[in-house]
Formats: sequence, C-alpha cells, structure tokens
Amino acid sequence: MKKKSSNQLWKVLGTSFSVAVTIGGTIGTGILRKPGPIAEQLHNPWLIIFLWVAVAIYALLGVSCVLELSLSIPKAGAWYGYAERAFGRYIGFIVGLSSWLGTVSALGFGSYTFSEYLALLIPALEPYLIYSAVGILVILWGFHQLGVVMAGKSQEWLSGIKAVALLLFIGICFWYGEGGVWAENAPIPSQSTLWSGILAALLSIFYAFDGWHTAAYFTEENKDPVNTMPKSMFIGVISVASIYVLINVGILYSMSLADLSQSKLAASDAIGHYFGPGAGRWITTFLMLSILGILNTQVMFAPRVIYSMSRDGLFFPQASRVNAAGSPTFATHLTVGTACLFLFSSKAISDRLSDIATFFFVASYLAGFASLIRLRKTEPELHRPYRVWAYPMLPWLLVFISTAFLVGTLVQNLSSLPFVGLFMLVSYGIYRFVLTQRV
Repeated sequence: MKKKSSNQLWKVLGTSFSVAVTIGGTIGTGILRKPGPIAEQLHNPWLIIFLWVAVAIYALLGVSCVLELSLSIPKAGAWYGYAERAFGRYIGFIVGLSSWLGTVSALGFGSYTFSEYLALLIPALEPYLIYSAVGILVILWGFHQLGVVMAGKSQEWLSGIKAVALLLFIGICFWYGEGGVWAENAPIPSQSTLWSGILAALLSIFYAFDGWHTAAYFTEENKDPVNTMPKSMFIGVISVASIYVLINVGILYSMSLADLSQSKLAASDAIGHYFGPGAGRWITTFLMLSILGILNTQVMFAPRVIYSMSRDGLFFPQASRVNAAGSPTFATHLTVGTACLFLFSSKAISDRLSDIATFFFVASYLAGFASLIRLRKTEPELHRPYRVWAYPMLPWLLVFISTAFLVGTLVQNLSSLPFVGLFMLVSYGIYRFVLTQRV
C-alpha cells in the first residue's frame, strides 16, 4: 500500500545536529565511572590510555564503514536497513528488533539511573525512584511530540553544554593535579590477571563508546547527507575520543592509584578532593545532565528503527505514522511505553535486559560490517557516494574485532545466554507465524 506523504520524515537536519547527536549519544556516565575499576585492574596509566585510544580507532574505522552504508542506503534505522538490504527480511527483522530492544532497555536503565542521582539532590524522592524514572520518560515523550526541529535543537544545546562542562573538568584536573598515578610508576599486573583485566577494560571502554554511529539513524532526515555526514561523523567521533582520552589523563594525573582503584565515581572524587565533599553535588548535577542528553538521543533515534521496519511490513503498521511536526508518533509512544514497562517489571528482568543490551549493540555492529561486504558482492553497481577505506581489509578486520567483542560479551555474561536464545526463538516465531502471513 502506498504511504501518504504526511507519513514521510522531514529533511531538516544538518551538520551541527549530526555532531551533537554523536557527542550526546555517546558520552554518558561511563567515562566518569569507569576510570576507577579500570585502574584497579590494569594499574599502568600508559596501558589504560592505549586501550582507550585503541577503541577510539575502532570507532573511527567503523565510521568509514557506516558512511558507505548510510549514504548508499539513506534510510532511517541504520543497522536494520543495511542488514535487511544485504541479508533479507528475516535477518533485517532480527537486527532491527534487537537494536530497538537494546536501546529501549538502555532507556529504562538510564532513566532509573537519572532518578537515583535526582534522589541524591532531593532525598525525599528516594522511595519513588521508579516513578521518577517514568516521569522523566513521560516528559521527554511529551517534548518529542513537538517535532523533529525542536528535538534536534535541544540535542545541540544539551551536547554543547555537556562538552563545555567536560572541558572545564579536564582543565581543573590539569590545573590542580600533582602527578597522581603518572608519578607512581605503578607496575603492570602479573600475566595471570593481566589478560582478564584487559578484556574487562575493553568491554567497559567499548560500551562507553557505544553511540559513535548515532548520526546514521537520521540519514533520511539530513538535508544534504553526502556533503555533511562525512565531516560531521568524523568530527563527532574525534571530539568524543579526545574528551575521553583527556578525561582519563586528567583523572590519572589527579588521583593516586590507591584512591582511584577504590573510586566508584572518579570524577566526583577528584573534584571533592580539591573543593571539598560539597562539590560532589555539582558532579551529580552534571551526571544528570549527561544522562538526560543520552535519554533525549535515545527517545529520538530508537523510534526511527521501528518506523523503518513498519514501512517494510516488519512491524506494526501504525509505527510508520509521522505527525504534523515530523516526529514518528506511534513509534515514539511504543518506545517510551516499553521502556516504562521494563521499569515496572521485576528488578531481575531489568538487570538482565541491561546485561544483554551490550550483546545486542555489538551484534548490530557485526551485522552492519558484514552487510557492507555482502552488498559489495551482490550489488556492485549500487551508487556509493562514499567508499570505505582499504576495502576489503578494513571491513573484514572490523568483522573479526566485532566477533571477538561479541564472544567476550557472552563470556563475561554467560548467564545471559539462555535469554539470548529465548529472544532468537521468540523473534523467529513472530516472523514466521505473524509477519510472513501479511505478505
């Protein structure tokens, strides 16, 4: 059935939005939480910085692959669209559904974390964490009904404030720091614990970088994607990587290994060391702002996945509706509503969904890189305004690395395997006995 023109997404986004959504969709609480546990595992600052740089290079190389895919298949939903084109409807359905569910579970987890920080500032809210989390999701849901232009501008402002605050934090660390871990010359751990520490650190860093591809979800809404997306995606990822590396260098310069290894929130402890315990409230406020930026991004891009699936007959047909302001309304209702259901489910279910979200994200990367290789073979004449660097070596390298990360994710969370298997079984049943009946 031919879609009405009113159900088309608007082409109103540009370079500043793509940079902002990359920064806002990537930088969250992980960079302020992870330095402590990583330092406890690895000790050596040079090794720690090397791992952050290594994952940053992975993200930059990934951008090159995503640009070829997004500009040759300018379709909302990113990984879903590439997998569906390369491997067919079933694989596309699996990738799209897992990508959406992974983001929805992250949305629920993130809103709950936001409510925890809010309760630190307003202790009376402590007994009502779930309701506070639902409240922030409802506020974001209402805001996104105002349209894509308002949503895009809000993302630019939130990302700009976040970047400025982080640069200020970096400046404080270098101004007041006295050498910290760098001056201690701490030895690298024994080989028996080193490799497990490196694996755990890489998975943490990998998760902190998740979001480097976010701008690709909005290719269909970009006014001039061929000319703006390459520079905006590279600027965005380089900005994120630079901030991440400088924050780590700054924290390692500000805190001793003994203090950092015991720190659950290194940024707060570093500021508290210089300005007293009361200064931790400022870090809490920033953390809330940082989480809000990511939640805003997720509420914006997750509906695009099921919107695109709906147009292809792989989701509820209502999810392809776009309101008068350019937002996919029903898809947004369903995304926020499902996140709220996750919040009201048992804590065990919510925690398990959070654990397997990383698996879903990495699986999406793997499907995307594999899609590029397959499309080069099956559709050699496809118009490609941008071509990946060093084909075929680079895509195959990223397939190998992504596979290794995927295995590492499962090894770290073996208890999640039954849930992943259950997801595959249920999703196949839905595809086989529900969706194929529509065709």
